[in-house]
Amino acid sequence: MSGNEPASVRILDREYTVGVEPGEREGLMAAAKLLDTRMREVRGANRMAAIDRVAVLAALNFAHELQQLRDETERRDTEITRTLGELQRKLDALLDA
Repeated sequence: MSGNEPASVRILDREYTVGVEPGEREGLMAAAKLLDTRMREVRGANRMAAIDRVAVLAALNFAHELQQLRDETERRDTEITRTLGELQRKLDALLDA
């Protein structure tokens, strides 16, 4: 982690300084903006909502989306493997003929 540089991000009007690899600064900034947007959506008009509750709900939303993407990727990988197997069997049958 010796290559980390400090970077400041603003989330819900609070500033945080985190360490980031030089080539990852842009990604960090995009992630912070996404998190800020999601936390503002979760908080909605309730400006008095506890920040820890808002953060947990936003994290839960992201975790749910991540799990959905993982499930979708697994289904897609299974389908691709099945399709490739079928194509390989067809190719083998053609070559054996």
